[in-house]
This record gives sequence, structure tokens and C-alpha cells, in this order.
Amino acid sequence: MDITKFLPLSEATYYVLLALDEPRHGYAVMQAVEAMSAGTVSIGPGTLYGAFNTLEKQQLIEKVSEEERRKIYGLTAQGRAVLAEQVRRLEIMVRNGRAVAHQTKGAA
Repeated sequence: MDITKFLPLSEATYYVLLALDEPRHGYAVMQAVEAMSAGTVSIGPGTLYGAFNTLEKQQLIEKVSEEERRKIYGLTAQGRAVLAEQVRRLEIMVRNGRAVAHQTKGAA
């Protein structure tokens, strides 16, 4: 399984996958994204359902159930692998950013 073809994730896609760590319906995903991102990312219904469609075709998420017209989605094993790799990439970015910021402070 070559997960690198899915990377890097956009910020919105990253948060959608992160929110689907536990199965949720669309509105719950929108709320979770806003909460997890401390209000810095807000996803509207059109964007979210477009993302659901794409992620489902890529087999990163799957519909796990349906309750009263609400489709509940969750991560697939491949989705979890892509998310884990994105987190690893972000950790490298943060580590490098902190190192540069620390050097800049010392030079000032």
C-alpha cells in the first residue's frame, strides 16, 4: 500500500480524518474540526460532503452505519496509516520550525 500518493494532506482533510478517529456523522465532524483546531478551521457542509465523497473513493474512510438519514463515517486501516504518516510529517515540521525559531531568538 503506497500511502505517499495521498500526502501531504490539506489542513481541512487532515482535520476531517482526525475527527473520524471515532465514527461520526457530518455535523459532528464539523463541530469536532472546529473544536480540535481551536476555531482556526471551519468546514462547511458542501466542503465536508465533497471531502467525504473523495475520501470514500480513496478508501480512507467508509460508511459504518446510517441513523435517521445521518451517515456515520469512520477511518479505514489505510486512512489510519495516511493520518499517522501525516502526523509524523507534521512533527518533523514542528521540530524544524522550533529549532529555527530558537536560533532566531538567540540572534536577536
